Amino acid sequence: MTTLPQSKSVRVEVRDLRKSFNGADVLKSISFKVGPGERFVIMGPSGSGKSVLLRLIIGLLAPDSGEILIEGQPSRNAAVHSKYRTAMVFQSAALLTSLSVGENVGLYLAEHQLKTPAEIDAIVARTLETVGLKDLQDRSPSELSGGMQKRVAIARALVVEPQLVLFDEPTSELDPLMAVTIGEEILKLNERTGATSIIVTHDRELAFATGHHIAMIHDGRILFMGTPEEVQHNPDPTIQKFITAELAPPKPR
Repeated sequence: MTTLPQSKSVRVEVRDLRKSFNGADVLKSISFKVGPGERFVIMGPSGSGKSVLLRLIIGLLAPDSGEILIEGQPSRNAAVHSKYRTAMVFQSAALLTSLSVGENVGLYLAEHQLKTPAEIDAIVARTLETVGLKDLQDRSPSELSGGMQKRVAIARALVVEPQLVLFDEPTSELDPLMAVTIGEEILKLNERTGATSIIVTHDRELAFATGHHIAMIHDGRILFMGTPEEVQHNPDPTIQKFITAELAPPKPR
């Protein structure tokens, strides 16, 4: 029976990445570095290119130019993807509705025959309990709330023992309390595995609570990179407008 290699976080470097669709530039010369074990947040408004950038990093899209390096090796090299374990938590959770919760979580282990069925059952049960979903293995994903589905997606990432985890808008469509819970799970996952995490979000609270460093992206370009404190105190009007935006109360009649 094949076993998973020992977990080890990885460094990621993005160099001069560009991507366009139908002649419209979406990403314009994006460059940054993420250290091993770091939680790196890509924050910005809707339509700024955040999710496209994440899909380029994981290999779901190909860049027009530029490159992505994992441990100094081009990620477009198939050998790199087989050497380093990457997991992605999609915005929609992306659970297979034809499978039970437990089957979703253990799918990678089962398909690659990395563990025996009994071992997979034990790992799945333990991992679901870790994310607060004890004894839900036999449930259908359709029976779960949106927040619970996202925790199942995080559990699915955990069983891979990932070295790099990508999160695409992990708190979208969640109520404030569940958004806090998902933020806590992201921190716990990073602490348990030591994996490098790249988090795409427009959620300011999530970004400032989880990120070691934050890249502010706007109109396909990175405006600023720094610690959460440095981002919050950056005087750039575009950044300040985004991080301080509030709904004005109605005027009294």
